[in-house]
Formats: sequence, structure tokens, C-alpha cells
Amino acid sequence: MDTDPAPATAPRGVAPEPLPLAGLTVVAVEQAVSAPFATRQLADLGARVIKVERPDGGDFARAYDTAAHGLASHFVWANRGKESLALDLKDPRGLEVLHGLLAGADVFVQNLAQGAAARLGIDAAALCARYPRLVAVDVSGYGPEGPYAHKRAYDMLVQCEAGLVSVTGTPEVPVKAGVPAADIAAAMYAFSGVLAALLRRGTTGRGGPVEVSMLDALAEWMGHPLHHTMHGGEQPVRTGLAHAVIAPYDAYPTADGDRVLLSVQNDREWGRLARQVLGRPDLAEDPAYATNAARTRGREKTDAVVAEALGRLGADEAVGLLEAAGIACARLNSVAQLAAHPQLAARDRWRQVDSPAGPLRALLPPIGLPGGAEPRMGAVPALGEHTDALLRALGMTGAQITALRRDGVIA
Repeated sequence: MDTDPAPATAPRGVAPEPLPLAGLTVVAVEQAVSAPFATRQLADLGARVIKVERPDGGDFARAYDTAAHGLASHFVWANRGKESLALDLKDPRGLEVLHGLLAGADVFVQNLAQGAAARLGIDAAALCARYPRLVAVDVSGYGPEGPYAHKRAYDMLVQCEAGLVSVTGTPEVPVKAGVPAADIAAAMYAFSGVLAALLRRGTTGRGGPVEVSMLDALAEWMGHPLHHTMHGGEQPVRTGLAHAVIAPYDAYPTADGDRVLLSVQNDREWGRLARQVLGRPDLAEDPAYATNAARTRGREKTDAVVAEALGRLGADEAVGLLEAAGIACARLNSVAQLAAHPQLAARDRWRQVDSPAGPLRALLPPIGLPGGAEPRMGAVPALGEHTDALLRALGMTGAQITALRRDGVIA
């Protein structure tokens, strides 16, 4: 199959279509991952995103680690293309500055601890009543009401509450997902919720509140095991990389120390695997292996036969034979191997993003807009990097800005 080309551009001499969110202004009082990742999607598509951070350290994700040339990897990932305003919202003067920005904004996003935004008067309901065209998003852990409303809601905790951990891992050990699945789920529903609300505003002229909780988002992603269990089935068992009702379906070690995952979907594929890869044509007709039901019943024997054959091959040779036989397969890549993945390189998916630590490598966002301008992958901001410029744009004088900085209201 041919690989996809690099992101399409407009024909020669024809200006590319503008980014779809160009001209929109987003104000975000955000921290950690869920809200920042949502607003980064908006920034990539052309929106101006003003990130409001505490003067004393800013978004606490800035201090998670120093892996990205001295910067925090979470922060670099979720905050490119934004302007940083270091502002104390507990000071009335800081809150006044925020409202000055909101008066001209299209979208507001916040994921403060439950109740904190309402105490400041910047929850979605209050802001939409004050600014009728504003789309205002509240991202929370468990939603605004109910017995869990005020519980702390870190990603790992929500993965547990949503049952994701119960279906992930091995039969002996449940594990959380290796990426912040609850944060990402909430972020993507907040992103799509903003787009839907903006479309509605185009028809009605009014914005309105958008509500997203991490638990609701991840519970939706649990749809298959949830419906399977609720409607008469048993909870799916944890099977690691294996499949509960298909065999062979697992990752198998190769002679060079890698692992190759393969999946046999039907008995015709098993026949091709037996003849062309395993070198055991007899197993295509052997009643102990010929049907998926038999292979699953004898999973240990099935896996042993496959493991023995692949264990004699290097990963490249194994993948070549499997693909020639029409068997679905993949390498069990490390993160470093993902960073060097030939498909990403062939499709020109890598760009450089500026940051306070210098240029950093970053992937293009997954949404492609052929014929349009390339996503705007702006710089990762330093804390308060844009404070003075934003305040001047609101009409503040140098003396007023100096006074706010002296009093710790800005940084």
C-alpha cells in the first residue's frame, strides 16, 4: 500500500485555506493535562490561546520533570502555541484583568479544583450569563454535583473509578494505562464540545456553557466492556496482549530480542500461518489447531508452537514472512522506536517547535486539512512571557503594570 504523502498544500499559485479557528480568541485558566491539551488543539487549528497562570510558579505541570531540555515533557506537549499571562486571580485587580480579556474572547476553558471557579465567579454558567456570545467550558474530575463532585481527580484515580484498570493488565496484575487516558479523554471531549458550541453560536448568535468530566469521558471509552457486562455477559478478563477469544493473538519474542505481535482472525489465516511461517503445514488440518475454538482451548500449546517458530527468526524476517502470508502483525515498539518510526518519517510528520530551551521536536497534530494551511505549532511559552504585551493591549500604562508586578498580582 502506498504511504500517504506529506500534508497536502494548495496548488501552486493558489493561497491555502486559512486555519479554521483563525481569528478566535481563547482564554484558559488551566493546569496539568486535561484543559491544556484541549486548548492546544484549538491553538494548533489557528486560535489565539491566552493561558492564565499563577505568578508563583504557574501551571504546576511546568515542574513535573525536566526531560525536555530542562523543561517538563507534559508541559511542552500540551502548551505549545499559547501566550502566557502570569496573573493572581485572587486579587480583585487580577480578576478585573481577566474580565477585560473575556470581554473580547470567544472561548473560555477552566479546570480548577471543583468549586474554585464558582467562588471567583468564572464558572461557565456565570460567564455565559455575563458574556452571551462566550463559549465557556468547565472541565472537572467527576462533574459539578453528586457524592464525588469534590473528590480529588488525578488521572490514575479516575482510571480506577472508571474500571479501565480492571480490564487492563495480566490475569494476575491490573495496571493503569501508560498514558493519562482520563485526562486525554476529557481533553478531546472538551475540544469537540467547543467546536460544537461554536457551530451553534454561528446559528443562534449565542455561546453557552460546555461541561466535561474526566469520569464521564473515560466511562464512555469503556463502552464495550460496560455494555458487555451490563447486558448479560461477564466482565472481560485481563489478558495482557492476548485476546480472550482469539488464538494466536499475542506478542512473541524473536531471535534478536524484539517482540512481534500477530493476530490470526480466522481459520484460513491459521492455515497460511502454519504453512508459510511456522513451517508446519500439518497444523492447518490438525483438529487440535484447525479451528479458533480448538486453538483457544489449547492456547498454551498454540502459543508454544508460534513462539518456537518466531524465536528462530529476527524481527524483520518474522514481519516479512507474516506480511507475505497476509497475517496482521506489528512490532512491539519502544517509545524510542516510535520516535524513529519509518512511517512517521515517510509522511513528514515531524516539525520543530520553539521553546525557552530552544527548538524541540514535535509531531504534527492528527487532524489533517488537505489544501489548507499547515497547523500552527507555535512556541512553548515561558511563564508570564506575554504578560506585559497583553496588559498593554488592554490599555494599561507602564506605571500600572509596574505597580501590579510590585504587588505580586502579575509576573
